[in-house]
Amino acid sequence: MLQQLTVENYALIEKLDMTLSPRLNIITGETGAGKSILLGALGLVLGERADVATLKESGKGCVVEATFNVEAYDLEPFFEENDLEWDPTTVIRRVITPAGKSRAYVNELPVTLPTLKLLASRLIDIHSQHHSLRIADEGFRMTVVDALGDNRALREEYRAAYGEWQSARRTLAEAEAALEANLRDKEYIEYQYGQLAALKLREGELEELEAEQRLLDNVERITEALGEGGTMLDEDENGVLARLKRMETSFNRAREVYPPADSIAERLRATLVELKDISSLLAEEREKVDGNPQRAAEVVDRIDAIYTLFRKHGVQTVGELIELEREFGRRLGIIVDGDAEVGALRLRCEQAHSRAVDIAAKLTASRKEAAGVLATRTEEMLARLGMEQSRFVCDVTPTEELTPSGCDALNFLFSSTPKFGPQPLERVASGGEISRVMLCLKAIVADKADMPTVVFDEIDTGISGRIADVTGRIIAELSSGRQVINITHLPQVASKGDTHFKVYKSVADGRTQIRLLDAEERVVEVAAMISGTDVTEAALAQARTFLGE
Repeated sequence: MLQQLTVENYALIEKLDMTLSPRLNIITGETGAGKSILLGALGLVLGERADVATLKESGKGCVVEATFNVEAYDLEPFFEENDLEWDPTTVIRRVITPAGKSRAYVNELPVTLPTLKLLASRLIDIHSQHHSLRIADEGFRMTVVDALGDNRALREEYRAAYGEWQSARRTLAEAEAALEANLRDKEYIEYQYGQLAALKLREGELEELEAEQRLLDNVERITEALGEGGTMLDEDENGVLARLKRMETSFNRAREVYPPADSIAERLRATLVELKDISSLLAEEREKVDGNPQRAAEVVDRIDAIYTLFRKHGVQTVGELIELEREFGRRLGIIVDGDAEVGALRLRCEQAHSRAVDIAAKLTASRKEAAGVLATRTEEMLARLGMEQSRFVCDVTPTEELTPSGCDALNFLFSSTPKFGPQPLERVASGGEISRVMLCLKAIVADKADMPTVVFDEIDTGISGRIADVTGRIIAELSSGRQVINITHLPQVASKGDTHFKVYKSVADGRTQIRLLDAEERVVEVAAMISGTDVTEAALAQARTFLGE
């Protein structure tokens, strides 16, 4: 519910404040006084485009601020999803700078215009002859029928089923495309996989091969070094081991006369043990080192094969080649198992489609029932509005394919006279007729649609007398469960309000002003709407009658 509206420096408005009633708020004023300007200012906080030309004073910014009570509208999830601060008393502010830049805020946090529009659509519904063009929008027509049919839960169930079907279709299409591509490349994939798999690569293998290659390339030098070392250690008379043994014996003999000899002999024995071990190691290594040319050729061939694959696949490590082998193997697996996978996905897609079709059929049945109720109630209300000969048909036609809203095409058909059969409403009805139909539709589904605030902008144009009074009564009935703001030029409608505002231009400076009328001022205003500038006693009496005094 809109509680407060403040406007500064907008068009002919320097500054105005409005505190609104929770029920029917009437706004009246002479033509050109600025009623439409007021609606334009409200449009800014609802996300409409801003124009620097609307600034009253070009050197100052424009500020429009609206305070809403949103406690009962279940908007906490919306605020959370859009990172806004939840407050049951929510303030929307729109600022236009002198340079023409526009900024929007919700509870002092900046928001984008799409976010603001989405929030505004949950707060206010503006209805004028211009907005009556919405009746040509099938989405609007579907909303009306689904609201009357209490289809919200069914729509959510269908939306989930439709989304599941769309997801299944995308997954199936991707799997079919992948299978087709893999089948086209099967021979290539098999060759690449076979070439990699044949090598039986393992991590760290290249480093081992290159080390072995270095050894095989230098086998003569290594063998020479090992042999020479063994000879120097083990030579019969002059070998290192023989000489050290003689030294040890000499120092053992001198122990009794030379005490340090015992320590020296012990150290020589330890050295002999170590050198004997080295001698054995050199002998073992001579046995291991093999200058087999065949093995050398094998090592070179395998290293060349690995580097050839590096260049071919643009990689640098054996690990990357192993990963490529796995990938080609996986793709071969897809080819082998692809038909089974696609078959399973196709079954899932068919099941999802079948479920969506079943729910869509329930929606269709509910919509057809609601369409009949809507047509009957709309014709009854149109008769109250002086259109007794009118026919209104809500036509629900099955579609060949599922759509995001179900399996129905929904049209409003209308005829103002029995001479002609009903045709699409937006093509055959006048602006005034469409406005009355829209008023009927909103009055019928108001309680179902959970629309907090409805704004009517002179939708009563072109009517008078009894029909004007009925229009006022319908609008008043609509306001029994929600806030209504009604801009009108008819006294019969104006008299139905709970609160009455008058828009006028200041005599001194021509600025648009608005003020809340008290009881007596309201009588005078309604009388002026009846008789014009010169308010007569008869007009005053008629005004009091309209106001129920």
